[in-house]
Amino acid sequence: MSGATDVTDEAGYRPLMFSIAYGMTGSVGDAEDLVQDAFLGLTRAHQAGTAISAPKAYLTTAVTRLGINHLSSARVRRETYVGNWLPEPVVVTNDRPGPVEHAELADSLSMAFLVLLEALSPVERAVFMLREVFGYDYTDVARTTGKSEANCRQIFARAKKRITAAGPDADSVPPPAKRAEGEELARKFFEAAEGGDLDALLGMLAPDVVYYGDGGGKARATRNPVAEPQRVGQLLVGGFRRIRSLGADLRPAWVNSRPGAVTYDPEGRVVNVVELDIVDGVIRAIHSVSNPDKLGHLGPVSDMARLSEE
Repeated sequence: MSGATDVTDEAGYRPLMFSIAYGMTGSVGDAEDLVQDAFLGLTRAHQAGTAISAPKAYLTTAVTRLGINHLSSARVRRETYVGNWLPEPVVVTNDRPGPVEHAELADSLSMAFLVLLEALSPVERAVFMLREVFGYDYTDVARTTGKSEANCRQIFARAKKRITAAGPDADSVPPPAKRAEGEELARKFFEAAEGGDLDALLGMLAPDVVYYGDGGGKARATRNPVAEPQRVGQLLVGGFRRIRSLGADLRPAWVNSRPGAVTYDPEGRVVNVVELDIVDGVIRAIHSVSNPDKLGHLGPVSDMARLSEE
């Protein structure tokens, strides 16, 4: 393939490139920037008359290496983050489908999985994700990262070990629930939470359920994970009671390919985003993002949850 490569065909790689970039960074905005830079490099190569025989491989390599460089500079910010760190949510709703690359986000890139990837170095993260999530063989992983195949195998094994060591269930991130099952359970869950029905909530929570809130020190959120069904249920009932009192509106959504919801204030501004991890018909983890810095890509952000109001 030469510099006259069909641009329309290359644009079809955007969903995959966004998934890789988002998996590397955990940020929607940063992922979009990396993808844009990768495509810009491809365009310049075409304009210079450079033959690109495999545009998909070119883009994958560009996005991955840009992601490695980005993570190297972002690690310090992550280490000083206030409270739980969660990725920026990728949200798809019936009235807000968003860019096609967001709608086609890889199913494996749940918030829980992205949090686990934080335990890895940038290169480990790239190798592990390309191999584990996207199914690249070691030849392609080696070419993409600039490492040897033997080295990539060692890096992958080391990354797998580090992720497993992150927690007892770290090697078994919940797979996405079947869409119909997830939507129905989420509907019942949010109805019970909004209605203050603690008993109903407890019936939907797994014995080892954990709630994670991310306010980044800028919005109301739990600083540490909350475990045990009773504690999580009481936290939810109290939180949703406050939401009702302020006239906020909860709308169903798919968040990182999991069932969830977006909360809007009376002016239609985003308050927070909730993602549910469902396993065997019960909710094992709840991730709630209220940090305003992580919600701006969804539209105007509300002041409802900001700490300055307290």
